[in-house]
Amino acid sequence: MKYMTINNRKVAFEDEKNVLSVIRKSGIDLPTFCYHSELSTYGACRMCVVEDDRGRVFASCSETPREGMVIYTNTPRLQHHRKMILELLLASHCRDCTTCRKNGVCTLQKLAQQLGVSYVRFENNKPQLPLDESSDCIVRDPNKCILCGDCVRTCDEIQGLGVLDFAFRGARMQVMPAFNKDLAKTDCVGCGQCRAVCPTGAITIKQNIRPVWEAVADPDTRVVVQIAPAVRVAVGDKFGIPKGENSLGKLAAALRRMGFDEIYDTNFGADLTVMEESEELLERLDSGENLPLFTSCCPGWVKFCENKYPDLREHISTCRSPQQMFGAVLKEEARMDKEDKRKTVVVSIMPCTAKKAEIHRPEHRTDGEQDVDYVLTTTEVTRMIKEAGIDLAQMPSEALDMPFGLSSGAGAIFGVTGGVTEAVLRRLAGSSRQEELENISFTGVRGIDGIKEASVRLGEREVKIAVVNGLKCADEVMSRIRSGETYYDFVEVMACKRGCITGGGQPVPIGARTKKARLEALYKIDTVAQIKRSNENPIIQTLYSGLLRGKEHKLLHNEK
Repeated sequence: MKYMTINNRKVAFEDEKNVLSVIRKSGIDLPTFCYHSELSTYGACRMCVVEDDRGRVFASCSETPREGMVIYTNTPRLQHHRKMILELLLASHCRDCTTCRKNGVCTLQKLAQQLGVSYVRFENNKPQLPLDESSDCIVRDPNKCILCGDCVRTCDEIQGLGVLDFAFRGARMQVMPAFNKDLAKTDCVGCGQCRAVCPTGAITIKQNIRPVWEAVADPDTRVVVQIAPAVRVAVGDKFGIPKGENSLGKLAAALRRMGFDEIYDTNFGADLTVMEESEELLERLDSGENLPLFTSCCPGWVKFCENKYPDLREHISTCRSPQQMFGAVLKEEARMDKEDKRKTVVVSIMPCTAKKAEIHRPEHRTDGEQDVDYVLTTTEVTRMIKEAGIDLAQMPSEALDMPFGLSSGAGAIFGVTGGVTEAVLRRLAGSSRQEELENISFTGVRGIDGIKEASVRLGEREVKIAVVNGLKCADEVMSRIRSGETYYDFVEVMACKRGCITGGGQPVPIGARTKKARLEALYKIDTVAQIKRSNENPIIQTLYSGLLRGKEHKLLHNEK
């Protein structure tokens, strides 16, 4: 144990990687724009500067703690320094705060209020730059960028894509794609992780709120909504509900009061995916063709594979994602209902920005009709609930609508990395005995490591599995597969670290405790679920013998 002095108090430290970590551990919330514990240290914003006993001022994020160090975090000199930084940032910043998507959760706004910056003395002489709204997933507004570099490092270090970078020098510096291309013309996969770390409104979610409200208000439209597993453990964040608490029942109640006609669970779509993907895996194992089988649930990952590894595209499962399978089933049910003359609009509530692009893919249409009409992220539905004057925390817990409100625990864990693999293994294991399910969960598919490997015995076969989260890790695995260095039978990939619980459409900020709470909450939902395996869901069984009979491939698979 070592000691340093912070504001005349002796503070112990051990293996903290920088002085900032020691300061925060001591209970002082030192402000930063550019520091994230999972990213490299950048040290650009200079908000975390401290002063030592010799009068030296330095950035605490890039200084290693030393025994006997004496520092101060809030001297008059430092206060003046931080206020000046904020004033200069605000001077060149678009200050339409009341209409900004980040109003209330903007770090620049928060720190200006916290440090008492209420007046900007400097004139804004920066030219107005055009918005980039080309992507279906996110909107980039360079007029609100503070050059913290969070998006640049996340895209490069976590996702391995490097779509965004700095361009020009000095006062002309900007963050942009190469050659200032539209995002839609780059290798951006729409994962939204840049949006998740952006401290201002420079990168925000592409909104679908207005057309959804219009559909809800139309008496000739039947609006059906499906809710993804990761949404229920995050939607309560902005309503004072404890982090990670399952708010599905409250969300269902709120959506009914907002005017949605039918509320279902995407976990049901996940059960369908398990049924189809497990069968596809068995077929490929028997034939030996196109192995390994890659999962197709994550649209960010699918786009990444198509962009960078087009030669391996045939390995992607032909199964549609749970969202698309469920959308196709709901639209088919509506087509068969001759009595209800209303138009059916399917809305998905997702933790993911990439899902907004997925619904527009040409293969996700049935008989010329789009299977899912709109995608709302968790953040958007939170805003809609507030627009409707509803306090989610005060809502009663209501059941979802039947018949598609019943799902298995296997469907719930689709929201975390390794969940798809575990659900498929349960389906193929052939038993619901508790000890066998526990054995599957301990095979190595659970956990937050970027790459997890496991071998599972299925009958006479030894099946080699990889579970990957984060596209940089996916790139590493794909390179090894392409070169023949590594062999797998089944590979699950999720574009976002830890899975959908940290998707680009989730409420921010997402700290370590929030991530842990969301992950544990989904596993808890699975633990208490009466149905553990997708094939034991009675509604799934009824669907296969009824509406899906003879239409399984048409509604649940993409033609390759």
